[in-house]
Amino acid sequence: MRIVDGDEARHGEAVRAVFNDAIAHSTALYEYRPRSPATMAAWFAAKRDAGLPVLVAEDEAGTLLGFTSWGPFRAFPAFKYTVEHSVYVRGDRRGGGVGTALLTALLETATLREVHVMVGAVDAGNAASLALHRRLGFVHAGRLDAVGFKFGRWLDLDFYQRVLAGPAEPCDG
Repeated sequence: MRIVDGDEARHGEAVRAVFNDAIAHSTALYEYRPRSPATMAAWFAAKRDAGLPVLVAEDEAGTLLGFTSWGPFRAFPAFKYTVEHSVYVRGDRRGGGVGTALLTALLETATLREVHVMVGAVDAGNAASLALHRRLGFVHAGRLDAVGFKFGRWLDLDFYQRVLAGPAEPCDG
């Protein structure tokens, strides 16, 4: 397995398939409808235009196993050193270390880019993702009860955070 920068032309359809599987079969995404090719093109463009990382895990043949990225935590300037990440692993590759490799690589990228806090919003019923975050040093920062509704039930959302070194000299503005 190798971690590489995600490329829309090379990885876009496989990333979309992973998203759509998660939408259809899990509470990893609080979405109802599959993502279209146009939606994914806009997603990749937004990441590219903002300089945000998209990392993918590939097997030896170049087949996508999973991906990770981050976006702004909140759209206010004082949150500029905090990001909210996501990690998705192809259904048939879960539990084999792909998520650990991806999130570890994303943490390394965050450290290089002087991120101070990385936040993960994880469905409270997603035991594997909660364990992954704890294993990699994230701590529970709170729960929002019954904030999502999917598959005929209310969903609780747990927030996990990991504090990183951040910038040596943070500044306002």
